[in-house]
Amino acid sequence: MTSKPLLRLALGLLISLTNAVDAVAVDGPAKQLFGGQTLPTVGKAQSVGFYAKGCLAGGVALPTDGPTWQVMRLSRNRRWGNPYMIRLIERLSRDAAVKANWNGLLIGDISQPRGGPMITGHASHQIGLDADIWLTPMPKRRFTDQERETVSATSMLKGDTLYVDPQKWTASRTALLKTAATYPEVERIFVHPGIKKQLCDTVQGDRSWLAKVRPYWGHFYHFHIRIKCQPGSPNCTPQQPTGNDDGCGKPLAWWFTDEPWRKAPPPKKPVKPKVMMLSALPKQCAQVLEAPGPKSVEEVTYGVRGKAAQPASVGNPPASVAEPDDEEVPDNLPVQGQ
Repeated sequence: MTSKPLLRLALGLLISLTNAVDAVAVDGPAKQLFGGQTLPTVGKAQSVGFYAKGCLAGGVALPTDGPTWQVMRLSRNRRWGNPYMIRLIERLSRDAAVKANWNGLLIGDISQPRGGPMITGHASHQIGLDADIWLTPMPKRRFTDQERETVSATSMLKGDTLYVDPQKWTASRTALLKTAATYPEVERIFVHPGIKKQLCDTVQGDRSWLAKVRPYWGHFYHFHIRIKCQPGSPNCTPQQPTGNDDGCGKPLAWWFTDEPWRKAPPPKKPVKPKVMMLSALPKQCAQVLEAPGPKSVEEVTYGVRGKAAQPASVGNPPASVAEPDDEEVPDNLPVQGQ
């Protein structure tokens, strides 16, 4: 007769194996799981995890058209964000019209409906606190849906160089970046090194806002706004503050050496690409995937039918932790200077 201790041991092993099978069954490539979501979760908005390793609950959509903005590349379905991010975009579009003489913003990628890794394009933009804005002003007419898919943004660089074309760069573009950088909730603004150099060489008077403007690969046709972790998101992982240095010294000079643009030698052996699995994200992200969604996009579009009321105020973010400036993969356009 089998003893009770052996039965308990066998039962314990069976339960462990069952749990392991269940865990494997729900796991999978995170970019496929999140990229397949077409609507957000309903309920309280929360940014979960880090900008390049997390997800978004309770996201809201930026309306495709506003008085001072238009959303581009609608087929990507990446006009979703934390309500604080969406509110900031709308605010910037209005302020830029007054302070930068900017006709209107053309909005690129923000986040997917539930955030998370994207199938193409970005490493960040995962928690609804990042947004791409073109350096091409909005025209006086509305683009058709087809034009929003095919119209190209204008590179600010001179040919195949690292330097801004003085025939393209304008004072209004400088004023646009300054307007965005002076918002206290903005953590960083990523631009091409050539644009950062243009600002360093030309900005007079108050230069404190330049500390937030960071040089990074790509970003010669758009700039990338990143805001701090916002109230109501206790599981959001903040980034290390930029500090007060204007960033116009040695760190910028490095971008104009050969080192950043030197191609890495091919590996001696084939390297299997690393795939981020759902299990690698914060545990709350599995719940975000399973949470119920709304009945329609209109219910979760910012400012439509009273949904997603504006946050009353912007509080201080949690204490920062050291994290790399993980940003994004260049999106469909080559990096100049390679």
